[in-house]
Amino acid sequence: MRNRVRELRLDHGLSQAALADAMEVSRQTINSIETGRYLPSLPLALTLARYFDQHVEEIFDVDA
Repeated sequence: MRNRVRELRLDHGLSQAALADAMEVSRQTINSIETGRYLPSLPLALTLARYFDQHVEEIFDVDA
């Protein structure tokens, strides 16, 4: 599954650590999501979408 978390994070001028703090997860979790090694839980995906003012489907591409 492809995602736009890194792109959105950089567009907002955030480090992985800053985004991790905002999401209440570890920096390693953000890194793993960005590299596709970890699929976030539904609550985390929704929190990311709300944080970036996007729909989940705009961030995570299930067809990729």
